[in-house]
Amino acid sequence: MTPAALGEYVKANYTKYEHRIPMRDGKRLFTSVYVPKDSLKTYPFLISRTPYSVAPYGVDKYRPSLGPNELFLKSGYIFVYQDVRGRYLSEGVFVEMTPHRAVKKGSQDVDESSDTFDTIDWLLKNIKGNNGKAGIVGISYPGFYAAAGMIEAHPALKAASPQAPIIDLFKGDDSYHNGAFYLAANFGFYAFFGKKKTEPELPDPNARRFDFGSRDGYDFYKKLGALSNADEKYFKRESSYWTELLSHTTYDEFWKVRNLEPHVKNIGPAVLTVGGWFDAEDLQGPLRLDAALDRQSAATRHTLVMGPWVHGGWARGDGDKLGSVNFNLKSSVWFRENVEFPFFENHLKDKADPKLSRAIVFETGSNRWRKFDQWPPKGTASKLYFHAGGKLSFTAPTQAESFDEYMADPARPVPFVGYTTLGMAQEYMVSDQRFATSRPDVLTYTSDVLEKDLIVAGPLKPSLFLESSGTDADYIVKLVDVYPDDYPELGGYQQLLRGEPFRAKFRDSFETPKALVPGKLFEINYSMPDICHVFRRGHRVMVQVQSSWFPLVDLNPQRFGDIPNTKASDFVKATQRLFHDSKRPSGISILKIEMVP
Repeated sequence: MTPAALGEYVKANYTKYEHRIPMRDGKRLFTSVYVPKDSLKTYPFLISRTPYSVAPYGVDKYRPSLGPNELFLKSGYIFVYQDVRGRYLSEGVFVEMTPHRAVKKGSQDVDESSDTFDTIDWLLKNIKGNNGKAGIVGISYPGFYAAAGMIEAHPALKAASPQAPIIDLFKGDDSYHNGAFYLAANFGFYAFFGKKKTEPELPDPNARRFDFGSRDGYDFYKKLGALSNADEKYFKRESSYWTELLSHTTYDEFWKVRNLEPHVKNIGPAVLTVGGWFDAEDLQGPLRLDAALDRQSAATRHTLVMGPWVHGGWARGDGDKLGSVNFNLKSSVWFRENVEFPFFENHLKDKADPKLSRAIVFETGSNRWRKFDQWPPKGTASKLYFHAGGKLSFTAPTQAESFDEYMADPARPVPFVGYTTLGMAQEYMVSDQRFATSRPDVLTYTSDVLEKDLIVAGPLKPSLFLESSGTDADYIVKLVDVYPDDYPELGGYQQLLRGEPFRAKFRDSFETPKALVPGKLFEINYSMPDICHVFRRGHRVMVQVQSSWFPLVDLNPQRFGDIPNTKASDFVKATQRLFHDSKRPSGISILKIEMVP
């Protein structure tokens, strides 16, 4: 249906109610409830909790559509939208990624788990026509609330779908990746997320997006200088969330209590965790949540779905392409019709069991869906080694001494895309890397032309032997698929598959950073987010190593210290040396899996 037709369908088939639902500590959360007008049947609740407003407000003002997609709208659910504590018309104080309270000693000990429990309990007792079952779903921040809500869940909560959930902001979600701050994404987000409020209030109809005064993010962030300048020049210390981010640059207690992983235990509802291989914001969250369920909640029926999507891309559009890369399949439509809708219909309405596999993942390169009974799948651990002359192979180096080096200059950082963009362009995750290959401060290692398909699944694990003339450094490792020169329309394209930074001062501990000793060998080992990709016959595998990725990642001054409060004089050039010999065999470990019909 067209957007206009959807809006008319909602009004014709649903009645909207607004409630202020009391929590156990007395605070009331503003909640919009849409109930089917057909009262001859009973319906399950489908809940979405959000910090982004349940607008429009007023019982005579309706959302343009309801539920994850129109299949739900037509099937019939009681749709529930709630402003989380401290946001818009809900009472209380908003806390960024509310820490979970594993021990609750009284009614004042509240968190997102208890707020979800209390909401469901109230709905069951006060909304007529319900069938006694509830589900919860959300994307991104609402995905966090879906994940938090299924912990210590109400018995009526039968199905939960955290989609692109934030799980640990420091370890790979929106804020920090291996100690490196994701500048463009966070500045753009906190520029609009706003300051804390003290009383319930409607959204500001005059609110405007931040005016960068430029279309060139590379130039804008270079002129920003030290990250602390953002508070003085732009936020005026009114965005307390931004200030908190820059006050906690190590994995301290502020971050640890916000990590949801330790609390994902003995989960009662069935779980459908969803993520996108090209999600620039929260790729790590669904993977970490799924792994935590495996470790700590073995009896829970749960499925991981990873598709060729940007952030939330499965909920809209066809999902058939991203940037210049075509997937030749309407992956989002397939997911909505064959996975998401049947999942909720089964658990909330006792409809046919879709018998979802443990993991349903889209295999890029071959552009097909694959099903596995575990994730990561079974495979053969292998290592791609770097060699002199920019070679890459599965054969370990034999030379007694071999290395490459480059000069990393913070005044001329490597951009994260080869074109002008203001913010964090989502397309960067598949963008052409030929612009980077030509730079002298990017090391590039390339395999021979593949004689047969190479299928890689699961995490990627760089192992780097390094020296630096500075006392700190960043190292960004990128895995790239190089297309044949005669490939139709994309001849010679160097498609980014995965890139991930590591801040060297955290090589031993994310809690306690340690300066590098100039000229002294050190080693970095870490894991990059999973992939599932086929390097096709005739393609080549490429790995790149560099020390900046700007302004996606903030600039490392290459002098050890508190980066948000650095001075211009702290930014120095540094020589970075990468070894690839018999005693120091740098490379990247992968998991090879078999082709199936």
